[in-house]
Amino acid sequence: MHPLVSLFTDIPTSIISDCMRRIAGSSALTGYHGDAPMLGTAYTVRVRAGDNLYIHDALRKAQPGDVLVIDGAGDVDRALLGEIMMSVARMRGLAGLVVDGAIRDCSTIRQEGFPCYARAVTHRGPYKNGPGELNVPVSIGGCVVNPGDIVAGDGDGVVFIPTSQAETVAAASRKKMEAEAAVLAGIAKGAYNDAWIDEALKNQLV
Repeated sequence: MHPLVSLFTDIPTSIISDCMRRIAGSSALTGYHGDAPMLGTAYTVRVRAGDNLYIHDALRKAQPGDVLVIDGAGDVDRALLGEIMMSVARMRGLAGLVVDGAIRDCSTIRQEGFPCYARAVTHRGPYKNGPGELNVPVSIGGCVVNPGDIVAGDGDGVVFIPTSQAETVAAASRKKMEAEAAVLAGIAKGAYNDAWIDEALKNQLV
């Protein structure tokens, strides 16, 4: 695991997103594995719509701790992976799967709990003809992801953090977590300072 990845252990994606101007990830993907968190580095794959040949190749080349980030052009007509490929990814120590496309065998993926985010589910299987590309910049729901970017996922979705921003974003996220914890502690005691609402209303754009 890249040393910068551990900076984001136990930080919710919502906090990370807030500290990245709320443009850190895509809202188009759903976690089909439950609520288990995901954290790793992006091993990127670009495939032709409905074709998973290069995903199989990526499974041979990705390293433990990597997250396969798959640009399937958002096409959901055919599933790009299912139980077998998920099982291979887990066997080889990958941290998760992010698919801008469709998957299948979602019941098994949910039962196994291996982190897997996708745009949709379909029973229709893929082609295996190529072409494709590995370790190139990809687009996931309109968000550019580069090889080696940090990938974090939880029940709220997936965010991507460039390594060049990792230390700054992680520090800001920890600070925001502390601030929110203080607010929640106040609420638990029956106190909530909402004076900021008046200022926001006064300054709202007309």
